[in-house]
Amino acid sequence: MRALILCLSLLLALPALAVQPDEVLSDPALEARAREISKTLRCPVCQGETIDESNAPISRDLRLYLRERLVAGDSNAEAVQAVADRFGEYVLFEPPARGANWLLYLAGPIMALLGLFLGWRFVRSRSLAEEGPEKLSDEEKARLDRILRD
Repeated sequence: MRALILCLSLLLALPALAVQPDEVLSDPALEARAREISKTLRCPVCQGETIDESNAPISRDLRLYLRERLVAGDSNAEAVQAVADRFGEYVLFEPPARGANWLLYLAGPIMALLGLFLGWRFVRSRSLAEEGPEKLSDEEKARLDRILRD
């Protein structure tokens, strides 16, 4: 049991090991900004991890480039834009809502509305089917009796 707890605690500590000591900026304010920004950037290899959490070499390159931009005097928005220009919009966890990205933002609500519409149609068709067939007229009943007798 102790071994399991030790392994789990080591796994939780892995993201803390991603940023190497030689990457950390000497200015605490710049380092705090870099850490804040790096939480919004995705690792191109790991996909679900931020560059701050990832140990992939490309994430290291992204972290170093981000810190270079901050040391050069870029604002947070300028640094994020520079990283996106160099590595593509894929590295942004929240890409801007423009161009083809509108499809990403609208796909969820459109699918939800389509699901609601299809569910409504299904429930409506079930309720119509449960009403049963219409009553037969006397003439139709007589004809049915003749057919069944023959």
